[in-house]
Amino acid sequence: MKKISFRSIAVACLLSAGVAHAQDRKAPAYPLITHNPYFSIWSNTDKLTESSTNHWTGATQSLLGVISVDGKFYRFLGQPADKYKTILPASDEKGYSVKYTETKPADDWNSANFNDASWQTGAAPFGDNGQVKTSWKSHDLWVRRTFSYTKTDLNELYLKMNHDDNVEVYLNGDKILDREGWTNDFKMFKLSNSAKSKLKDGENVLAIHVANTAGGRYLDAGLVEKIKDVSSSKMEIAKQKAVAVNATQTIYNFTAGGVNLDVTFTSPLLMSDLNLIARPVSYITYKAKANDGKSHAVKVLFSASTDVAVNTPVQEVKATKYATAKLSILKAGTTSQPVLQKRGDDLRIDWGYMYVAAPKAENVSQFITAESEAATAFVGGSRASTAQQGRSLALNTVIPFGTVGATAVEKYVELGYDEVYAIQYFKQNLRPWWNNSGKQTIEGQLALAADQYKSVIGKCQAFDKTLYADAKKSGGAKYADLCVLAYRQSIAAHALVKSPQGDLLWLSKENFSNGSINTVDITYPSAPMYLIYNTGLLKGMMNGIFYYSESGKFPKDWAAHDLGTYPLANGQTYGEDMPVEESGNMIILTDAIVKADGNAAYAKKHWDVLSKWVNYLVQDGFDPKTQLCTDDFAGHLARNANLSAKAIVGIACYADMAQRLGDTKTADKYRGIAKGMVSKWMELAGDGDHYTLTFENKGTWSQKYNLVWDKVLGLNLFPQEVYNKEIKYYLTKQNEFGLPLDSRKTYTKSDWILWTATLANNPKDFNALVDPIWKFAMETPSRVPLNDWHETTDGKMVGFQARSVVSGYYMKMLYDKMKSKK
Repeated sequence: MKKISFRSIAVACLLSAGVAHAQDRKAPAYPLITHNPYFSIWSNTDKLTESSTNHWTGATQSLLGVISVDGKFYRFLGQPADKYKTILPASDEKGYSVKYTETKPADDWNSANFNDASWQTGAAPFGDNGQVKTSWKSHDLWVRRTFSYTKTDLNELYLKMNHDDNVEVYLNGDKILDREGWTNDFKMFKLSNSAKSKLKDGENVLAIHVANTAGGRYLDAGLVEKIKDVSSSKMEIAKQKAVAVNATQTIYNFTAGGVNLDVTFTSPLLMSDLNLIARPVSYITYKAKANDGKSHAVKVLFSASTDVAVNTPVQEVKATKYATAKLSILKAGTTSQPVLQKRGDDLRIDWGYMYVAAPKAENVSQFITAESEAATAFVGGSRASTAQQGRSLALNTVIPFGTVGATAVEKYVELGYDEVYAIQYFKQNLRPWWNNSGKQTIEGQLALAADQYKSVIGKCQAFDKTLYADAKKSGGAKYADLCVLAYRQSIAAHALVKSPQGDLLWLSKENFSNGSINTVDITYPSAPMYLIYNTGLLKGMMNGIFYYSESGKFPKDWAAHDLGTYPLANGQTYGEDMPVEESGNMIILTDAIVKADGNAAYAKKHWDVLSKWVNYLVQDGFDPKTQLCTDDFAGHLARNANLSAKAIVGIACYADMAQRLGDTKTADKYRGIAKGMVSKWMELAGDGDHYTLTFENKGTWSQKYNLVWDKVLGLNLFPQEVYNKEIKYYLTKQNEFGLPLDSRKTYTKSDWILWTATLANNPKDFNALVDPIWKFAMETPSRVPLNDWHETTDGKMVGFQARSVVSGYYMKMLYDKMKSKK
């Protein structure tokens, strides 16, 4: 599971906020629009109005909602975009040059009177990537920028800067900012009144020192004035009464004067219907009802920033307004349309088009503004709507409710995204599943979503109730809460396409890690939820890996680690194989599919390569040499007892599949090999009251989460005493926010704890291991989509967020399902 960088940790720290009381929180971040790794918008605060909405990476993708009640305005969603006036442009607005040096200068280098004649002259931005104007590859960079300014009565002064890494900033010799860390885009840093006073009439000098500590280098900066927001003074904040998070819906309840407003975000990700799960359309539903016995004139503004369709806000977009027979539509996308030209982790989509649609019968009013002017236009009653081109525009829809009384009035809008092409698969660009033929249109999908609105909402509500009830029956209320949080997040970390060979591909992105696509040791922890609800999607996570080996493109004796870096699935890009890890994962999950399906067809289809992989496990799996496992952030490890357990279970799974295929001789052979390894494992890993992290390494311990498949699949390899001994020992090692991963550190992986808890043979021990993870989810100060790698001492995020692996929380439900099939 991967590969966190110190840069990612820095971003996590930037996203952290204060701890809320558990009873006031329903999630560390709230899913609003959740479809795939590019179309995924969240609220990171418990109240919907306390922050702008964000892409899961943390980049702002603003959704704004305002309700008018009898001409009085109340904001209930997001925050109005800030508006700035440029004082000193950064390079995204206008090119500029500075004096610079990479050799440490004299101490007074930042003063206004310093003589920089010997310094070099270079154009911004500076850095070491292909987008910079001046190359900088050393450790330190010092720059001086002289500019003229005519003094005015400034409101608030901000430093607009994109830096990598640590910076010191001076204005006319006085330090105005000192910051460690880095940014991946322009950030606005508010300057103090004292700093603002340093800006003088006439000539000024902005001086910056930036130091590279790791990874890339970058510097670009300017000065801006924040303009006072006139609309805010004319708006109140709607009072949020409650929020509920269900599997497919997030529901907010507000009071706005004499009207109660319910706002429901529905991403209808029902795994029983692939066409529905593939349709890239979410509903935002508004239900208004008077709360005071009177009648009120009501209308609602929904505004969506075009930043949903860009990688960075500096990219230019074009927005248009048009209509179909049934819908009023706003559309926006970048003017450049660089289809499938970028790969990586901390990226947003900048090709394809976003859409806001509403039924024409509702007589909505749609118009386009600058993002910073959306609320002002609604409050002021102005409507400017023509095709527009620029940066950070807003697609605005005003929904008239007419007169609202005691009977609730319900309206909705749709937010959709057409990627045009979603994935590159071994050099061939693939369309999204819903348009695999190339004959469908997004307008058709939006119209279908409108036609099916009532039935889809009804199906979602019914599914949400069933899922929660099943999870609660399996593991209790807190366990059910965790399963609900995991559902949309896991699904939205995938893309659904069809391969040129005709196979379904359900391709994960390794979010906030290294951006790999279709990583096998992401598939492995993600699997339980898909084994419960649709094994076809789990096959879709494995089909590409099977093809990679069976086609000869990956000729090694073990399974590949990944298919590339999202969204380019052209072959493994991770620099190191994980032979035991990935081979064991693929064999175990194939057997799990066979048991869930009730037939061995999937195993038969891939039997030759499964046989190659199992023979590798027989030869090298029991006592693994120094190599990485899925917990590769913990480093290389030899003689890993938990990895050995995976190999043993994998060999037994192969035997189980052979038996189902009618090959008793092969089944007996491999079952005997696996059983013979168990007693030796117990001997080499034994340490009195528990089993060790690595063989013959007394005093160490680790979670043996890989053993869970022995229990779930009914393999009957390890005696019950192994499970009992481990669980009893684990309960002595817990911290406030969970059980550490092993004896080396106090951090943990929450998905593995849910697997470990499933080894418990009674509800008391199960809950004792699960409850601290619920506490973590409700109290973590790291306000990001549920992260799966955290500190057990303080609940803070160590790394990873918005990843698919949280569907591993469903392991206890999977165990109960498999048990009922026996």
